[in-house]
Amino acid sequence: MRIERRFTKDVSCPYAGQEWRNAVSEIRNPDGSIVFHMDNVEVPTNWSQVATDIIAQKYFRKAGVPQALKTVEENDVPSWLWRKEADLDALENMPKDQRYGSESSAKQVFDRLAGTWTYWGWKGGYFESEEDARTFFDEMRFMLSNQMAAPNSPQWFNTGLHWAYGIDGPAQGHHYVDFETGKLVKSKSSYEHPQPHACFIQGVSDDLVNDGGIMDLWTREARLFKYGSGTGSNFSNIRGAGEGLSGGGKSSGLMSFLKIGDRAAGAIKSGGTTRRAAKMVVVDIDHPDIEEFINWKVLEEQKVAALVSGSKLNEIHLNRIIKACYDAKPDLGEKAFEPKENKLLKKEIIAARKVMIPENYVQRVIQFAKQGYTSIEFKTYNTDWDSDAYLTVSGQNSNNSIRVTDDFMKSVNDGAEWNLVNRIDGSVARSISAKDLWRDVGHAAWACADPGIQFHTTINDWHTCPASGDIRASNPCSEYMFLDDTACNLASLNLMTFRSKDGSFKVEDFKHACRLWTMVLEISVLMAQFPSKEIAKLSYEYRTLGLGFANIGGLLMSLGMSYDSDEGRALCGAITALMTGVAYATSAEMASELGAFPGYKKNASHMLRVIRNHRRAAYGQEDGYEQLHTKPVPLDIENLTDPAIGVAAGEAWDQALEIGEEHGFRNAQATVIAPTGTIGLVMDCDTTGIEPDFALVKFKKLAGGGYFKIINRIVPQALTVLGYDDDQIDEIKRYAVGHSTLKGAPGVNHETLKERGFTTKELDLVEEQLKNAFDIKFVFNQWTLGTDFCKETLGLTDEQLNDYNFDLLAAIGFDREEIAAANLYCCGAMTLEGAPHLKEVHYSVFDCANPCGKIGKRSLSWQSHIYMMAAAQPFISGAISKTINMPNSADVDDCMAAYELSWSLALKANALYRDGSKLSQPLNAALLDDADLEEELEEKSVAEKAEVVAERIVERIVEVEREGGTKRKRLPERRKGYTQKAIVGGHKVYLRTGEYDDGSVGEIFIDMHK
Repeated sequence: MRIERRFTKDVSCPYAGQEWRNAVSEIRNPDGSIVFHMDNVEVPTNWSQVATDIIAQKYFRKAGVPQALKTVEENDVPSWLWRKEADLDALENMPKDQRYGSESSAKQVFDRLAGTWTYWGWKGGYFESEEDARTFFDEMRFMLSNQMAAPNSPQWFNTGLHWAYGIDGPAQGHHYVDFETGKLVKSKSSYEHPQPHACFIQGVSDDLVNDGGIMDLWTREARLFKYGSGTGSNFSNIRGAGEGLSGGGKSSGLMSFLKIGDRAAGAIKSGGTTRRAAKMVVVDIDHPDIEEFINWKVLEEQKVAALVSGSKLNEIHLNRIIKACYDAKPDLGEKAFEPKENKLLKKEIIAARKVMIPENYVQRVIQFAKQGYTSIEFKTYNTDWDSDAYLTVSGQNSNNSIRVTDDFMKSVNDGAEWNLVNRIDGSVARSISAKDLWRDVGHAAWACADPGIQFHTTINDWHTCPASGDIRASNPCSEYMFLDDTACNLASLNLMTFRSKDGSFKVEDFKHACRLWTMVLEISVLMAQFPSKEIAKLSYEYRTLGLGFANIGGLLMSLGMSYDSDEGRALCGAITALMTGVAYATSAEMASELGAFPGYKKNASHMLRVIRNHRRAAYGQEDGYEQLHTKPVPLDIENLTDPAIGVAAGEAWDQALEIGEEHGFRNAQATVIAPTGTIGLVMDCDTTGIEPDFALVKFKKLAGGGYFKIINRIVPQALTVLGYDDDQIDEIKRYAVGHSTLKGAPGVNHETLKERGFTTKELDLVEEQLKNAFDIKFVFNQWTLGTDFCKETLGLTDEQLNDYNFDLLAAIGFDREEIAAANLYCCGAMTLEGAPHLKEVHYSVFDCANPCGKIGKRSLSWQSHIYMMAAAQPFISGAISKTINMPNSADVDDCMAAYELSWSLALKANALYRDGSKLSQPLNAALLDDADLEEELEEKSVAEKAEVVAERIVERIVEVEREGGTKRKRLPERRKGYTQKAIVGGHKVYLRTGEYDDGSVGEIFIDMHK
């Protein structure tokens, strides 16, 4: 294939036009301990500290990289593309501790990725000439270093270690199909053929111990989890509870086996990291055990609630009973253990019975007290998602989805009965109300955010290979949907890098990038090894790809378009149509050179039908679709503000169909829209996948540690597009992030403070603290101003100053409105609602997934998320990974309506998350001990509640040193301390102290993360 030199035509090498810097990368735990530290990390100068940390910590090869290399000559490969290995002679002359080390430059990573793709592409015959191969190599490195696109994480981990450094290891049970012979081969090396695929779907049969059965699946899943990949399976072949067994007896049912798989997955930390295994469990809506499956996590969440509240009640009441015994013993002797004689003991037993403390335990602790014990250690639990409470219950290690057919949805609408079908003989196990079952689904989603929905009929209407079987499941994130025992390799394009300064979209650049990345993903199929024979075989036969994008939310905002607008949806649809059209056209082009995928022949008519349906949608056609049960949302050409994208999309689909009709396609699928979590960070994306932005003000990490508050970088671009001048934009930005000063502030300012006795000295002290303050009230205290000033000048008492709830500003005469106005001016609103100059008609441009800041009220509706997905779905081979954000006030009917809207708009899958639906979100009740706090919290969202409670924690945390005065006393270099962990609104808060030699507190650190 011919490769155009587009991005690198004017430079001597792909890095020539970039500035580079040596950075420091350091990542710390919330308790302050260092997780990772690396000096002299070479990255492009414009990369953020977060992107630098991601590539250094996660993607650099940390060990075994030879510091001296030599090439390995291959006759059929150009010399510049020869792979490398350790130069043992040169290494022998180096100190032992310097012979092998870590990658230290992003260039090394880009070179090994692009070099390996080019190497295997050359061996596979993908390039017309050596110059085409060299151009491909340069163009790929340019795109990686300029954050234009990124492959999925397994590529960064594994690809190129053998080609670039000669790193090798023993075989791990993988297989691959030799591209020259077409024969299945068992891998002899762990790295020569890398494992670059992230997403897997595996089948499971109704068999206990044989290959392909239930227990075999746990082994296959474990192999994938070990290497950091995710897997999904449809478990509907497994018979329901009570169905007959071949040897007599009755089956224990689907749920008993799902709980075994859940435990197995929970025991394996995916990829050796601290995150749990990534796993999808899919069950058909007509399975006899479907009701139990729907309510599985609902009931398990109730168990968590019971563990948390029950453990705390037991701990309190059982210790009170013991205390009642030993407090009375000096007076009553042995009668202290008899409720008839010990009135306090009787009272505590009655109180324990009222809260259902088990009678057996009451008797036990009385016996315990008789033996001389004065307390009992009763383990208590909390609702943190990774706490022992959640680890104790089942169902927490998978995403659960229900496979719903059109027939079921019609039964719901008709109020009909729905048959649950036995797995073995196909007989009806029982009939239930479809509406009642659907309400159970809505309630479960409302209560615990699971299960999600996959629309089986719509998925298979767009299936390119139905002659090979139905699509029955997906990967864990639900974007890859294809045949069982296949894998998908993902890559995503950063859409903001294709935005011109004038706001137009770089269509030709985007087409070029889509073409080359389609080739990368195809070459990755050729070079890959797979964790089982069946996956290796079917992935070779169908060669599914997962090209996608990130940053559509950022792009729309930067163009002054609301995420919830016809124009925004039209642009998203057009870009998606262009991406997939080019990908399929490239796939057809590769088929003309290298042949169609092996499974194409028996599916040719079906795939061409699907391509024609995609093409109709790209041309905005409302009718004429072939064999679809639900019509898609076609491209809204009328509202497309950049018509060139729509024209290019139509041309791409014309080309895909024309070449495909003659030569077929190299790949059964070409695109998905993935979540793009980690790779979104390494590309410095403002938004991930198809998501909108979540906040307008963010905290930027500093190289030396710490963070500072900045406005989202796309906000000024959006304001410029909307017609605001530089001065107006600066004022709007200041409104959001604050001025970090009280000079010129309303209410509380230098003039009003001087009137109350403040001098230049105190104002300077205050101003220094305001630079990083989140609330001005935290700055006005005796530690900033000095005790003498507070008492002698301001007339405050020790009692006031030592009261954790004391508000100094209010005490010296400022009212609530004045303080709030000054706080807004100094620390910022964290939202643009109410900003100076900003017209209300433009508010929608800056709407995010959640309300922003303390005063923000606006957020995107749940419907807007679904409509955006519907705009993109007709142009995606697979599906879209996305969770629909719903407010806390949403009810069960809203959840059902969201799923029904998704079905009516021809989405393939959806999942909901109602704010506050997980137990790990609610507030710690122990913090709600103030009447004013309860009043303050009453009308707030969960996110706002978390902010209020976090503020109260900070206000109360400082242990007052009454005698120390304000003179600084230096802490010893080596010192003791105490760490306390708390959970606030689903966020972990760590409070760490440093102590003087006498045990008094000298410093307190507060770390908060989610």
